[in-house]
Amino acid sequence: MTHTLSAKEQPLSKIFSDEYVFTIPGYQRPYSWGVEQARELLDDLLGYMQSGGTKLDEVAPYFLGSIVLIKRESAPDARVVDGQQRLTTLTLLLSAIRSVVSDEKVRAGITKRIYEQGDVVTATDNHYRVSLRERDQQFFRKYVQHEGGIETLVALNDELPDSQDRLRANARHFIEALSALDQSALVRLVQFIATRCYLVAVATPDLDSAYRIFGVLNSRGLDLSATDILKAEIVGGITDAAKRDVYTRKWEDLEEDLGRDAFGELFSHVRMIYRKAKPHGTLLKEFREHVGPPDAIAFIDSVLAPIAQAFREVTDEDYASQRHAEQINDTLRWLNRIEFKDWLPPALAYFIRHRNDPDAMRRFLADLERLAYAMLIRKTGVNERIERFSRLTTAIEQDADLYADTAPLQLSPGEQYATYAALSGPLYATHSARALGVILLRLDALVSDGSKTMAHDLVTIEHVMPQQPKPDSAWAKWVVSPQERASWVHRLGNLALLNRKKNSAAGNYEFDRKKQAYFSKGGSCAFPLTTQVLQQSQWTVPVMEARQSELLSALERHLRLQSRSAIAPVSVAGSDKDGPLFEIASAKNQLHARGRQIDGQFLVYAGSTARASWFGVEGGYQPLHQDLIDSGALAAAEGEIRKFAKDVHFSSPSAAAAVVLGRSANGRTSWLVKDTGQTWAEWKLSVPAGGLGEAESAEAEL
Repeated sequence: MTHTLSAKEQPLSKIFSDEYVFTIPGYQRPYSWGVEQARELLDDLLGYMQSGGTKLDEVAPYFLGSIVLIKRESAPDARVVDGQQRLTTLTLLLSAIRSVVSDEKVRAGITKRIYEQGDVVTATDNHYRVSLRERDQQFFRKYVQHEGGIETLVALNDELPDSQDRLRANARHFIEALSALDQSALVRLVQFIATRCYLVAVATPDLDSAYRIFGVLNSRGLDLSATDILKAEIVGGITDAAKRDVYTRKWEDLEEDLGRDAFGELFSHVRMIYRKAKPHGTLLKEFREHVGPPDAIAFIDSVLAPIAQAFREVTDEDYASQRHAEQINDTLRWLNRIEFKDWLPPALAYFIRHRNDPDAMRRFLADLERLAYAMLIRKTGVNERIERFSRLTTAIEQDADLYADTAPLQLSPGEQYATYAALSGPLYATHSARALGVILLRLDALVSDGSKTMAHDLVTIEHVMPQQPKPDSAWAKWVVSPQERASWVHRLGNLALLNRKKNSAAGNYEFDRKKQAYFSKGGSCAFPLTTQVLQQSQWTVPVMEARQSELLSALERHLRLQSRSAIAPVSVAGSDKDGPLFEIASAKNQLHARGRQIDGQFLVYAGSTARASWFGVEGGYQPLHQDLIDSGALAAAEGEIRKFAKDVHFSSPSAAAAVVLGRSANGRTSWLVKDTGQTWAEWKLSVPAGGLGEAESAEAEL
C-alpha cells in the first residue's frame, strides 16, 4: 500500500539530522519574523525549561507546532510548504547559543545540527540542514550557519534587504539575551531544545496534497469552532427550553453583529480579562477554567452582551455621546492603529463600567493611549505588556485610583525617561517600519490639526538626508563628517512621511530635486512633517537639530514625559524591607558590582565596577550610562571599566544592570543574591535558586 501522508512527532534532534534536508522554495515569502516573535520564542523556551524538574528527562516535552513538507518517506529531501519561519529562527537560535557558549564540545555538537561539514578526503560538500530561498541562501550560510558568522552579522552596519535585516535584528536580540545566562544554563538550554522540544512533521509527496493539509492546519476554524463549542456548552446548560431558544437567538445576534472572526477574537479578550496572564492553553481549556460560567443566563446578559457592545464600539471607533464623542473616537482610532492589542481587555473592562460617563471615558482613554504608545516606543515585550495591562484590568475591577502616580495606568519617571531616550535615538534603525509609521503619523497629527493624517493607509518613511549620499553631493557638503551623518540619519529630525511607495533611486536625489519630485505633488504635501522639510533651502545639522527639538517637544508634551528620571530619588523612609546583598560578577570583563534593594529602589554601592563604554544596541539606558559618566558618578575609565564614585539609586534593577553591563539587561535575572545564588526575581517571590521560570520572573518586578 502506498502511503500518501505521514505525520511524525519528532524531537529537534531528529528534525536537525540526516533524516531531513529542508529547502525553502523560491515561491515562499521572505523570512518575516521580527524581534517580538523571536523574543517570545526564547522567553517561552526558557520559561518552560526552568519550570520543569532539575533533571532534563523530568521536563515535560515542549510542542513547537507542525511543519508541512513535500517529502517522500525514503528520501531526506523536504520542500517546506509551512514552517520556514520556525525552522529558520530555531537555526538562528542554535547559532546564537553556539556563539555564546564556551564549551568546544557543545559548540561542535550544535554545528552538527546546523550543517554537516564536507570532507576533503571524500570530496564531499557541506550539507546544510536548512537552505533558505535562493536570494537569502548564501547570506544565511555565511552569517548564520557557518562558525563565527553570527558574530560578524551582529556587528554588521550595512543596509540589508528586509529579510536579512530581520535575521540580523533577531540575532542581536538572541546574543544579548543569551549573554545574560551562565554557561550551565546555556548547555541545559541547548540540550532541552534538542531532546525535549518537538515538531510534528506532516509529509506528503505532492504539492497539491501539501497545500490542502496546510489549509486545514492554518484555517481559522479551530478558534472559531471553539466559540461554537462554548455556545453549545453555555446555552445548552439552560434547562428551560423556551429560555434556551431566547438565549440561542441572543448569542447568534451578537455573533452576527460582530462577524464570526471578530466574535472569536472577542472571546480571547474575555479570557484575558478573567485570566490576567499570558495564555498557556487553548481558548476552550482556559475559558472553562477561568471564565466558567456557572450561570449561563447571567453570563450572556451581564458579561457577553455588554462586552460585545463595548468591543464593537471600541474597534469600530463608534462611541456615541452628547459630549466628547469625537475626541474619544479619535483616541480609539489611534489606539487601533497600534500593532499589538493587549490594551483591549482593560479598555473593555473600563468601557462596560463607565460608558455613560463621557468625562471619565475621555480621561481614561487619553491615558491609555499614552501608556500604549509609550510601550510601542520602548518596544516593550509581550510578557511585560500582558502583565501591565492585566494589573490595569484588576485596578479597574477594584475601582482603584487610576490617576495616582503609582497606578498601572500611569508612566513612572523611569518609564518616561526610557520613552524619551528611545524617541531621541535612531528610531529608523531600532523600530520596525510598521511601528515607526504609527509613531510618525501620531506625531504628524500633533503638529497639525490631525484632520487629514488619519485617512492615510499607505504610509512610508523616508530619510531626508540619504543614508549614503554621493561624495560630490550637496548633502556631503552640508554634513561633512561621516560620523555626524551617521548620528543623524536615522533620528526624528531627518525623517519624513510619504503616502506612496518608496523609490530607492529618488532617495539620493539632490535636495531641491527631491523636494519637487519626491516629497511633494504639485508643490504640496499631505503630511505637515514633510511640509516642514519643503520649507528649508538647505539641510544642515542646525536644521536637523531644530527640527529634532521641535518634534521631541511635541511628543514630550503629548505623552507627558516632563517628570522623567532614570535614577530614582533617594527616599528617607519606606515600608519595603531592605533586601540582601546582590552581585553581578564577571572575571572575564573585570566587572564586580554590589547592590541592594532598599525602599523600592535599587542601590549600587560605590566601588562597584561598570563597563567603561556602552557596547549594546543604541537607545534604552544608553543615555543614563552617559549621564552617570558626565556627572562623575562613574569615574574616569580604567581600561575597559569605570568605578562607581558614589552610591547610586536606580529606579529598577534592570536600569542598574544595564549601566553595569553596558547593554540592555534583565535585572530580574542578572542580579544574584551573594549568599544563596537566587536571582532578584527569585528573592522577590521567596523561591529557592533555580526555582523560578522566565515567565514568573517577568511578573516579579511590580
